[in-house]
Amino acid sequence: MAENQDYTKSVNLPQTDFPMRGNLPQREPETLAYWDEIDLYNRLKKKNTGKKSFVLHDGPPYANGDIHMGHALNKILKDIIVRYKNLQGFYSPYVPGWDTHGLPIEQQAIKRLGINRHEAGAEKFCKACEEFAMEQVENQKVQFKRLGVLGDWENPYLTLTDDFVAKQIEIFGQMAENGLIYKGLKPVYWCPHCETALAEAEIEYAEDKSSSIYVKFAVKDDKGLFEGLSNVYFVIWTTTTWTLPGNVAISLNPDFEYSLVKFENGDIYVLATELIESVVKAAKIEGEYEIVKKFTGAELEYIKCQHPFIDRESLVIVGDHVTLDAGTGCVHTAPGFGADDYIVCKKYPEIEIIVPVDEKGYQNDLAGEFSGMFYEKSNPAILERLKNDGNLVAIENIVHQYPHCWRCDNPIIFRAADQWFASVDALKEKAVEEIKKVKWVPQWGEDRITSMVVDRSDWCISRQRT
Repeated sequence: MAENQDYTKSVNLPQTDFPMRGNLPQREPETLAYWDEIDLYNRLKKKNTGKKSFVLHDGPPYANGDIHMGHALNKILKDIIVRYKNLQGFYSPYVPGWDTHGLPIEQQAIKRLGINRHEAGAEKFCKACEEFAMEQVENQKVQFKRLGVLGDWENPYLTLTDDFVAKQIEIFGQMAENGLIYKGLKPVYWCPHCETALAEAEIEYAEDKSSSIYVKFAVKDDKGLFEGLSNVYFVIWTTTTWTLPGNVAISLNPDFEYSLVKFENGDIYVLATELIESVVKAAKIEGEYEIVKKFTGAELEYIKCQHPFIDRESLVIVGDHVTLDAGTGCVHTAPGFGADDYIVCKKYPEIEIIVPVDEKGYQNDLAGEFSGMFYEKSNPAILERLKNDGNLVAIENIVHQYPHCWRCDNPIIFRAADQWFASVDALKEKAVEEIKKVKWVPQWGEDRITSMVVDRSDWCISRQRT
């Protein structure tokens, strides 16, 4: 009898018009088409017109290819916020935008269209990049709408439109009138692969392997301090072998104690007294050594040394940036390749700023025999020259954090070049005041942006692209 029982009549199921299956691949496009048909976005705007505003300013994506998960997360989170505010009764429009300039677009245009920007010329190349960017705007627009994001998709803002550019020029003009824009020769982050200067915000750090080397600079003019002594050398330490062609000075800390250390082979090294043992260990020097004399860094200022492989003098100077954390206490100083080096050398008008690496990362004529070598490729050649001349005291392999270009992921260099800068110093105080007026979610965002503003003095705004 139980076998013939119809149990469906004993189950109280709800009655619904919903289909048994979600069938999302079919249903989602239908839902999006319905929202479009009823003009849902503008109806929401109209419903809340005249009420208190809540405006989400959309930081634009680059128009340089299909969207990825980062784009999806960004747009969906913004859509949730805007919808929520509309449901709360706020007038909350959403105007999407695109950044249609810059290296990310150029790189994709070069890759996808096979353009050689140097051969094409400025006008043709810029036109190709503009056409590519506009294609990607339309491409991404379809993909963002497919995510279900509501917004004024028919009237987005684009950084290449005349009204947007005009506003940029207006603000730039105000900055120039207020003395915030200036040109200067100073070391900046430089990407030899992208052939342009970079701002600090465009830098990412990754681990790199490199060699730390200890190099002898023979004393040429000792100011009479080393009377009766021969074979005296200042020993510098650096992790960037390729910058040695740019050396014009050796920096000491004026307050540190420096010793003249004589070894069994007759060589006398000038080293910070506290670092003698670590240098001896790194160089694997055996046998006894003798401290002949001691001086403060200030007493050794203006001694002249001979560059180890270029016909150029290296002046001994002093600066507070020299520490005892590593090395020899005698810092290789190349103002064309380092911020601290540049600052300390500005105090010595007799020092010339030399930049032996060009915009593509190749050693130039100022590098002597290494001219024409890509900077990384010149490392082993320079090391070989130092070894052959007996000027390499020690070499160690290290792994350290090194800056990379966020666009192409390649290592970058510091390189002095004539650049345009916006002075942040004049804006800092006002900017910090404005930051404090903002409600930050999460709260730690306030501390992060404040430290970024306070620690920045200049913003490199020029780019060496077309």
